[in-house]
Amino acid sequence: MMAMKTVEEHDVGISCFISDLPGFRGILKQRYSDFIVNEVDGDGTVVQLSSLDAPEKEPESFRENGTNTSDTVVSYSSQIESFKSLAGESDAVLLEELINKINAGGEDSVSPIVLSPDSDKSHRKAMHNFFKENFKFLVTDVVDGPDASLKCIRVRLNSAEPNNKGKNSKKRKERGDKPFDSRGSENWPENVGKFLRFHLYKENKDTQEALGVIGNMLGIQPKSFGFAGTKDKRAITTQRVTVYKQRASRLASLNERLFGIKMGDFCYVKEGLCLGQLLGNRFTIMLRGIVTDSEDTIKASADALGRHGFINYFGLQRFGSGSVPTHLIGAALLRGEWKLAVDMILDPRDGERNAIAKARKYYKESNDVVGTLKQLPRYLVAERAVLQTLKMSAGNYLQALKSIPRTLRMLYVHSYQSYLWNHAASKRVQKYGTEHVVLGDLVYCKENSTGKVIKLVGSEYAEDCGDRYDSNNEDEVSGDIHEEINSYVKAVDAEDLNSGCYTIDDVILPMPGSRVNYPTNHIANVYEDLAKKDGISLTKRVHNVEEFSITSITGCYRRVFQKPINFEWELLTYTDSNKQLVETDLDKINKSKPMNTVKPMGAANGKKEESFDCIRELDSSDDIAKVENYNEIAGEEVKLQHDESLSGSSSQDSHMALKLSFTLPASCYATMAIRELLKTSTSVAYHKTLNQQ
Repeated sequence: MMAMKTVEEHDVGISCFISDLPGFRGILKQRYSDFIVNEVDGDGTVVQLSSLDAPEKEPESFRENGTNTSDTVVSYSSQIESFKSLAGESDAVLLEELINKINAGGEDSVSPIVLSPDSDKSHRKAMHNFFKENFKFLVTDVVDGPDASLKCIRVRLNSAEPNNKGKNSKKRKERGDKPFDSRGSENWPENVGKFLRFHLYKENKDTQEALGVIGNMLGIQPKSFGFAGTKDKRAITTQRVTVYKQRASRLASLNERLFGIKMGDFCYVKEGLCLGQLLGNRFTIMLRGIVTDSEDTIKASADALGRHGFINYFGLQRFGSGSVPTHLIGAALLRGEWKLAVDMILDPRDGERNAIAKARKYYKESNDVVGTLKQLPRYLVAERAVLQTLKMSAGNYLQALKSIPRTLRMLYVHSYQSYLWNHAASKRVQKYGTEHVVLGDLVYCKENSTGKVIKLVGSEYAEDCGDRYDSNNEDEVSGDIHEEINSYVKAVDAEDLNSGCYTIDDVILPMPGSRVNYPTNHIANVYEDLAKKDGISLTKRVHNVEEFSITSITGCYRRVFQKPINFEWELLTYTDSNKQLVETDLDKINKSKPMNTVKPMGAANGKKEESFDCIRELDSSDDIAKVENYNEIAGEEVKLQHDESLSGSSSQDSHMALKLSFTLPASCYATMAIRELLKTSTSVAYHKTLNQQ
């Protein structure tokens, strides 16, 4: 596989449609407010922002206990001063830098430090004892120095104390003595749920970025938050979030200072949210600039989408929008080509801002890690994590890749799985059509299925549908569930065809992994042939790194065809391209409040602010899988009003818009439903050209 300039649909297996009806012209996301997403919780309730206020009465026990959730940083200045007299100034500086990195929330990617060479064994012993007594969250050992007579003490984060037992013990980190307690105040009343749940409303920001902003203001780490799924960036979205041991009044007080972000509907609960704990998302989408030969064409296409649905492809967002698609990086990881994967993450690419392009080019030409780190924005999480490790351990490309936060680095592998799935889905449609089940198709067994197992297998949420049952999660899902899953999936046989108990809506295809079944017809060959072409084996391990091996990833199943749920549509006319056509949750709150009690996004204290969230994104998508451009928002402030469209047009001519409202299960892509309707590409580049016409 060769790198390409930008990802096109056919490059990632998106090539078929269900209906042969003609499409029509329509602009997707001309304005980010044309794409509204509301999470649907596990009970089927659409999550909405209805109030920005904290509960009128916080629990009495807060006042009694005097809980102070902001006082979570422990100072180690006196210990570092003592260490300076024992080890010297240069080593004390190294230690202080290490503790500062941990304080900043980088525990998952903090590299060890190696102190100055020391030939005095008794002095090294005194150093070890000093760490045991003063820095219980750190551990020390000895490594070889520059020659045989010298040894060096290595200091690293203590990620697993011997007494840390019980469920998830491998993953838990000792929190008690760490300099930064990301889990909130330990002084918490027993009669109050330890998690604060709230509704997060965000505009033109991805979920991780919004929580990063909130976390910085609260002085807590991003991992203190829990959420069920990542939402689109170029959109207005509302979702549930939980945070550990924080007061509602404290979060509500931030609303006045937040731009493009609001929090509300607070309540205290016993459990935090985890990925996948949602039924799906409710979409309200406005397609502008509709051009068609007849309104009957639109009506026929919309009716067909409601009746027959769309092919459940992974959308372009899954594969990134840079010139190095994420599935290419995933393929390199699966082959064990660590240096190639690192190079692809760091290499220059088309369509990025000048500052980032300059930093990438500088590294490519100079290989200067320290100099590149000074230039790269902090929101490029993956790139910075890789470079930080290479700075400490030059040439250790595998460790550099492992330093990327797990949810980000696994997106590369998941992207390649999605690449194979898309191609298999297209082959299924091309060879067997979209109307009937055929011999060898995979389906969920109707006679044996249970809600528990089907929910596990079919959750298919975008972030984790590749390794939900991998070797690193064995303590979360019991081993016998693995066998149960496949016992409820079967290949259609002649008896099933004769009985007519399965329909085209029942057909599923596997996301490749070690514990999935494949169809027993020609579609199975698509996976093997395409993987073989990319130099990847789906059955043999070629390296010992489990998380980057397809044989250690369990895999899951995904329905090939998906119908929109509670589908509604209507045609509208408008004259001003910059006028917002859909009412948001925040608009509804503003209407219900007295004048000026709720400030509009991007304004504070009666003054117009430069709202950094409204960045003109002509060359990037809103994707959640774009790891290399992760959190791309905070770099440059752009003067762009909340109600300005990408086109910048203010024509007073009459235009037609199509408003769509529907619900999709988790990990289904609304853009793929739009593609079936319009019969055009969903790429940002294509819709950019429509804006310019």
